[in-house]
Amino acid sequence: MRSLPDGVEKVCVRSDTAGYQQDLLRYCAEGTNERFGVIEFAIGADVTASFRQAVREVAEDQWFPVLRTDPDGRQYETSQQWAEICYVPSWAGSSKKGPAYRFVATRELLRHQLELPGYETTEDSDQVQASGGARYKVRGIVTNRTVDGNELIHWYRERCGKSEEVHAVMKDDLAGGKLPSGEFGENAAWWGIMILALNLNAAMKRLILPKSWARKRLKAIRFGLISLAGQVRARSRQLQILISPRQPAYALLLQIRERIAQLAAKGPPAACCQR
Repeated sequence: MRSLPDGVEKVCVRSDTAGYQQDLLRYCAEGTNERFGVIEFAIGADVTASFRQAVREVAEDQWFPVLRTDPDGRQYETSQQWAEICYVPSWAGSSKKGPAYRFVATRELLRHQLELPGYETTEDSDQVQASGGARYKVRGIVTNRTVDGNELIHWYRERCGKSEEVHAVMKDDLAGGKLPSGEFGENAAWWGIMILALNLNAAMKRLILPKSWARKRLKAIRFGLISLAGQVRARSRQLQILISPRQPAYALLLQIRERIAQLAAKGPPAACCQR
């Protein structure tokens, strides 16, 4: 946090269960940081046996639907529910003067599935059977925020989006996981080029391509757009690419060129021109 710019006035932490560590939780909740004080956080909690027991003790009328908002601004219920649970692990209740930790559980009904021999649900799984016999998949969140449960869940789930998918794109789609040598400098240059390609690809999908392409992986873009048959011709000191109008993506290519011309006419944002 010491490397953060001077203009940063507040810091929040969001993490999956890898961040569920006593030292980190206490550091954020106790306000020992000299610059930021108490740090608001939402971190995935381990679903232990005592956590599952606390989930079982929640009354059915205390479970509320996890809501989402459609593009028109209307909220609708999802297949998941959330509830506040009365759960105090030993490390959090060791001192009466310590900070309060709030635990929120989410659950999703599991459809009836036959279990294969040798793969039956064990006691250390993330599943909980309710009093009515229904079985749910359970997740936990620990936080020191006091916002509504729905707002907390959505804020928690916004952490870097699908970080694992981004890592997969970096390592597989853009060859970041295949370093060229055993030399640190060469590998650092390779990694830097990969990051540049990642950002260019993300900018292209958000600024140039239609909205339906925003979530496509590079493989889909390569087969649907980049790897099109064409003829490269050098004439009068110009490089020309000839593409047949019969190509399925011909109209898309024209749209992309028009969009690039529009962005070029606008010029870079004012912030990019400051030195």
